Amino acid sequence: MSAAPAPTSATARPDRNDVADAPPTPRAVGSGERPSRAELLAVPLRSARRGRRLAAELGSLRGIGPKLSEACARIGLETLSDLVEHAPHSYADRADATPIAQLPVGAEATVVAEVRSARVRPTRRRGLRIVEATVADESGPMTATWFNQAWLGERLKPGVRLLLNGRVDRKGMRVDNYEFLDGEAEASGIESGPVRARGEVPAGIHTRGLVPVHPAGEGVRPQKLREWAWQALAHAPEADEPLPAELRARRRLAGAADARLAAHFPDSRDSIEVARHRLAFEELFLHQAALASRRGERDRERPALPLEDPGELVSGWIGSLPFRPTDDQRHAFSEVDADLALGRPMQRLLMGEVGSGKTVVALYAMLRAIESGGQAVLMAPTETLARQHFATLESLLAGLPLPAALLTGSTPAAARRRTLGLLGSGELGLLVGTHALIEPGVQFQRLAVAVVDEQHRFGVAQRRALDSKGPDGVAPHALHMTATPIPRTLSLTAYGDLDTTALAELPAGRRPVKTWVVEEDRRRGAYGFIREQIAAGRQAFIVCPLVSESESEQAKAAVAEGRRLAAGEFSEQRVEVLHGQMRSAEKAEAMARFASGAADVLVATSVIEVGIDVPNATVMVIEDADRYGLSQLHQLRGRIGRGEHESFCILFADPETESARARLAAIEGERDGFRLAEVDLSLRGEGEVLGTRQSGLPRFRVATLPEDSELLALARQELLALLERHGALDAPALGPLLEIVRARFGDERAEPIAA
Repeated sequence: MSAAPAPTSATARPDRNDVADAPPTPRAVGSGERPSRAELLAVPLRSARRGRRLAAELGSLRGIGPKLSEACARIGLETLSDLVEHAPHSYADRADATPIAQLPVGAEATVVAEVRSARVRPTRRRGLRIVEATVADESGPMTATWFNQAWLGERLKPGVRLLLNGRVDRKGMRVDNYEFLDGEAEASGIESGPVRARGEVPAGIHTRGLVPVHPAGEGVRPQKLREWAWQALAHAPEADEPLPAELRARRRLAGAADARLAAHFPDSRDSIEVARHRLAFEELFLHQAALASRRGERDRERPALPLEDPGELVSGWIGSLPFRPTDDQRHAFSEVDADLALGRPMQRLLMGEVGSGKTVVALYAMLRAIESGGQAVLMAPTETLARQHFATLESLLAGLPLPAALLTGSTPAAARRRTLGLLGSGELGLLVGTHALIEPGVQFQRLAVAVVDEQHRFGVAQRRALDSKGPDGVAPHALHMTATPIPRTLSLTAYGDLDTTALAELPAGRRPVKTWVVEEDRRRGAYGFIREQIAAGRQAFIVCPLVSESESEQAKAAVAEGRRLAAGEFSEQRVEVLHGQMRSAEKAEAMARFASGAADVLVATSVIEVGIDVPNATVMVIEDADRYGLSQLHQLRGRIGRGEHESFCILFADPETESARARLAAIEGERDGFRLAEVDLSLRGEGEVLGTRQSGLPRFRVATLPEDSELLALARQELLALLERHGALDAPALGPLLEIVRARFGDERAEPIAA
């Protein structure tokens, strides 16, 4: 089997009779032909059901037995199609390997070296282990370091030769990609399969030129993935083509099969970029199509009740507020008004950091519902946040005789029955609560507006369950809120099915928070500063470190830290403890004591990230701050600076990674939440900023954000143009597009509605 040809940047001028002065289109990769634009447009879209051989299990390939099949499944590879879509994350050019003695500090480099010794070093961080190996080539030795890959320690035997790629610093190389050379790793005991037939896998795949490095895992090596990918790509012509021919021609995009062949086994750097551009565009285009399909299904399934224009109730409430709404808030009011006037459900995301005034906009939307004779509900992810919202709404509604109630899992049975009775009769217009709101027994008479706070903490099914509370056949208008400022690039992937409104302007009176990153030697001074603030009548938060993902472990740590501080540095101050494992009544009592000033110091877990509003608190200490994400640090910091006094955030940290140091430098020097969100996205990637599992974010195989933000905007533009032209994704002219979208991203219609 000869090496697969790759797409190139070579182009051909289309026939002048086709389109005058049209841009050149790419040749058919691998064929040597130069089709005209008309020929490209005439190519039919292949059915999404054609690739039966690509649907075969990996075990159908020679060399993959049960053990390797299990190992592959752990990294998401179960079929030949999965393997074809498993694009390399990088390419090693073995001709460019640098001698160790000539490695440039601060740059990325590739070396070929032999292991001299290796060890696994534990750290003070629970679960974090570092592998350090001394490696050498003819020019000298260096230290190579891997994080969280302790299993490598047993395989890095003296004499083993490696291809290493990573960033070089004065201590050596932090390895990003690696590969065992000359088959030394076969002795590891991992199943390797039968001997291959002569000529089945070209030697050049392993030893010369641009060598693809596929994402691998324990028990699955990049070399093996290359061999299997070569076999699977024999069926690449069966790959589905979701992009219409007209779009491919106009945007000069390679074909689906050609791009996959070139991505795995390129013949030049140029062909890598051509293939990557096509595959990244395809991913982003299909995801935008999935979001459009989701919204289209929602709009078609159930209409909404259009609401009347704002009247005296709403205008009187705005006039009674003790502050003037910001320009951003007034703009949000206008966008909400436009949405509520339509006969389809409002689906709007309201973004704004802590203190930007989202609750005011939410109450505006809810009052619009009540004024029109409907009901409104606000659902929050925790009881603490729900109680805080209810208290805030009561204060904002001061003087207005509107019945409102709070419903949570801890609401007493008698109060629950009374609330549900008033809700069912329509006498109760405004309800605030937690997941308890979506239980089957909660019935509204005429739910018109539903507000979901910190909406990324709820699953799709939970949000749909709230939507189902509307009148028969009618969906409520939905306003989603998040205190995590989201860059536009991320909002298009996470919430592309929602209209977005951003509150970037902070209300008058909010003071900037001075932020310092300090090491352990400053602890004594920090505690002394807190005591000075308390003596001046202020209060302080102390946020415990993330000792583990377990809430019970974090709770134990908070209790222990509270006792230590109460007996030591703050023995003369009043110390309160708050954590997520406390009963609802205990949490409410602890917060009430702190909010009233009966406690000076609140020792807490990150449960205080949302829903805690104590204007008199002016100091926050965050322990092990380098273990928190940037957006979470910003939200925690947002708990202070809410009153008239200057506020201070002290971050104790000992960062061990470049990423952690970058996060801390950003939070120390930047106060704008949206700019911090852009930094967070560039450091961590789109799959982690909000949490992939909770928010429904895709894990893109090829596209990366924010680097591909322009490509994302282009994909969205093209998708919207197709919808404008054809009306729906299942239009016959679009062939199997909708079928491919559902196969790639799932079919939301099949998801059951459950609390």
